[in-house]
Amino acid sequence: MSRIRSKRTSIAILSASAVLIASLGACSKTQSTEKLLADAKQYQQKGDSKAAIIQLKNALQKDPDNKDARFLLGSIYNETGDALSAEKEIRKAISLGISQNLVVMDLAKALLAQGQFQKVLDETDKDPKSKTDAQLLSLRGNAFLALGKTTEAKAAFELALKDKENYPDALIGLAKQAFASRDVASTNDYANLAVAKNPQNTAAWLFKGDLMRIQGKLDDALAAYGETIKLQPENVQALLVRANLQIGLKKFEDAKKDIDAAKKVSGGNILVMYTQALLDFSQNKNTEAHESLQQVMRVAPDYMPAVLLSGAVQYALGATKQAEQDLRKYLSKVPNSAYAQKLLAATLLKSNQPQEAIPVIESALKIAPEDSQLMAMAGEAHMMNREFTKAAEYFEKASTLAPKQSDYHAALGMSKLGQGDGGQAVAELEKAVNLDEKSVKAGVLLIMTHLKLKEYDKALAAVKVAEKEQPANPLIQNLKGGIYLNKKDISNARLSFEKAVSLQANFFPAIANLARLDVLEKKPDAAKKRFEALLEKDKKNLPAMTALASLAISNGDNEGGKVWLERANNENPDNLQIVQLLATHYLNMGDKNKALTFIKKTQSTNQKSVELMNFLAKIQTLTGDKAAALDSYTKLAALLPESAPAQYQVATAYMAMGNETAAAEALKKTLRLDEKFLDAQLAIASLALKNGKFDDALGVAKQVQKQQEKSPAGFLIEGDTLLLQKKAAPAIKAYEQAMKLGANGSIVIKLHNALIADGKIKDADTRVDQWLKAHPDDGGVRLYLGTYQLNTQKNRTAAIEQFQLVLKNDPNNIPALNNIAWAYSEQKDKKAIDYAERAYKLSGESPAIMDTLAWILLEQGNTERALPLLEKASGLQPDALEIRYHFAVALVKSGNKTKAKKELESITGPGKTFAKSDDAKTLLKQL
Repeated sequence: MSRIRSKRTSIAILSASAVLIASLGACSKTQSTEKLLADAKQYQQKGDSKAAIIQLKNALQKDPDNKDARFLLGSIYNETGDALSAEKEIRKAISLGISQNLVVMDLAKALLAQGQFQKVLDETDKDPKSKTDAQLLSLRGNAFLALGKTTEAKAAFELALKDKENYPDALIGLAKQAFASRDVASTNDYANLAVAKNPQNTAAWLFKGDLMRIQGKLDDALAAYGETIKLQPENVQALLVRANLQIGLKKFEDAKKDIDAAKKVSGGNILVMYTQALLDFSQNKNTEAHESLQQVMRVAPDYMPAVLLSGAVQYALGATKQAEQDLRKYLSKVPNSAYAQKLLAATLLKSNQPQEAIPVIESALKIAPEDSQLMAMAGEAHMMNREFTKAAEYFEKASTLAPKQSDYHAALGMSKLGQGDGGQAVAELEKAVNLDEKSVKAGVLLIMTHLKLKEYDKALAAVKVAEKEQPANPLIQNLKGGIYLNKKDISNARLSFEKAVSLQANFFPAIANLARLDVLEKKPDAAKKRFEALLEKDKKNLPAMTALASLAISNGDNEGGKVWLERANNENPDNLQIVQLLATHYLNMGDKNKALTFIKKTQSTNQKSVELMNFLAKIQTLTGDKAAALDSYTKLAALLPESAPAQYQVATAYMAMGNETAAAEALKKTLRLDEKFLDAQLAIASLALKNGKFDDALGVAKQVQKQQEKSPAGFLIEGDTLLLQKKAAPAIKAYEQAMKLGANGSIVIKLHNALIADGKIKDADTRVDQWLKAHPDDGGVRLYLGTYQLNTQKNRTAAIEQFQLVLKNDPNNIPALNNIAWAYSEQKDKKAIDYAERAYKLSGESPAIMDTLAWILLEQGNTERALPLLEKASGLQPDALEIRYHFAVALVKSGNKTKAKKELESITGPGKTFAKSDDAKTLLKQL
């Protein structure tokens, strides 16, 4: 049977106190499913969602196909804010036979909470209650509203009020509809009426809190959220929005209390962990923020807010390589984010890659051409490149046409800012303003500096001074709007942006900011109309077209996004940024060949473009054309002869092709360019170990230890090398040192292996147990421990317990599903087939998973289904001799002894051994 190990770490989705779990768990062993279900209902009525969920899970362990338990669990998940799990359980209940009419409300709630608005309408459209029931009408009204269908929304809410007077969800819906129509007075009236007539309704209070927050009435917002939490202490949504507001107000202790309360309800819910990371980052606790973000991104690697925050955290930690990776990933999805581009440029400058930073800055300047900070960064990048003339040009653009002294101080101030010396930058810029009070540029630089330092009151004071000097300047009004936006004063922000547009109708930054507010207020059509109006006056306006593309894509209209990007490309064929945006969109739509053809065509006329060459190589890698990718990376390295990262890409391309000799040479060249380039050092060590060159690997280990004293990497290389040499004791010392520098689950696993090799089995198990007590949600270590208990200790019961804990936190963990299926199979437990089927459904074409399922089917006598699975698995992985042995067994059971004999002879030939070799030889003799 195939066994899988995984280093995948999962996070918990629900946690309860140890006493509660212990007591409920002990009782569940003797209680019937009906009793557990009845207990869950009682706990729900008492408001104890945690206990109800535990009882329902106990019931489903006894009877996984209990539709009533599934439905009740889904409805409670809705109550606790876990909409994904709610939908999953409700759909399972429907598949088990529960009437959809009974569950339509709960399903609609779950879909609405996930933002699947059209699905809400589709799922409820044919239900007879959709025209008469206040609750269902309100749910549909909210879906209409989110889709911008305000007329239909208002009609639905008004029908709901006919069914139930003062129904809170309908009043809230009408408030939202009024807000979408900019009727602030009616919005407040409906919100106040909802609360007054329904003082025990948490949704009414939560909405009022959101409304007060948008209007800048932050104390009122906190009070409203407080009422929500008072009524429902386990309302995760309310806890998190209040925590976010408190973070913005720098009430960090209060925010922490709310986040901790949310954790008790939903454990490692990604929004909880993201908010924790945001709190830590806001307090400069970057290491802690990084740990929380790791947990988020293991579960949701494409959750873009976390990706962007991770880039900022990695930058703050000095991990420029990882910061660059995160920020490039974010920009591939949100290409017009000036903040992400600036942060990426700063990262590249910090890692001494000015040549790669320059095109990023130039791209950002096309979006924000008046951004003084970008101008300064451009000057710094060209200074680092020793291109002094260009540097001077950028510093001049970032400064002013005022007298020389003013120019000097403005340029010096921006230089200091680029170097991270914010205090000195402010001092120099204030001198520039004092020396020439009419210098708008110097004033703008001062405002931007205060903004960068998050000194919003000082920025507002500076912008008011500039406003007096230049009342007709739209840039000043746009800056003013940005300051108000940072202060969470949406109303004044909108007024400032509108004034900027009134001063200059085509002033794009302000138009974009107004569109941004439209989107935040759930009015995407209004945002769209702004950009379309701009295009009517300027048919080739590139920012407007890219903004319309981004808007369409964000609303799920990929085809519409493609149309706008193609139009932008046709109108601006020489704009390389649009080329990459369009090619990336083709990739995201699954058309790799179209993306490749398009980039090749553009690159052929822009052969010196670093960005295009790099992009072409990545697409060629994605399409599996390794030789072409190598050629492109080689050309990229020629364009950037001093770039270690570019040379490293050549090495990785050679490794992908299996050319280790050429890869080793490219890695050496990388290290000649940057002797501390860690990825290249790790790759060289890996190649040395693969070829048994232990002294070479140890040499790399010692070098890394010397160069990067605070990194565990060098000691890990040393430990791996010693362990391969069967020198367990010194390997243990190396891993222990690595743990001191950066403890994590993967090192714990290595240390466990080394202790086992040294015969210290008890110590090895103790170390893993200690780690899991301190890090109970480390799914990677737990999965490893279960696999070890199963393979080595033959303790199936203990292994199953570990796999269950992994699956509790990560129900779709394929290795855990596969291995628990195997463990149950060895116990002759019927549950094996269910887990194997789940693993197979999730994994697709994995030969190992197919083998596990087929072997269990074979043991249960289902040869007809097992045989084709094993034939396919053995064909996909012909070197896996145990899978081929299983195939031979299936052939024998199907009566095809001739083919079975041929298969057995092939896998038992000279020099071929595997775990079941003796069984295979015995079977061959019997034939």
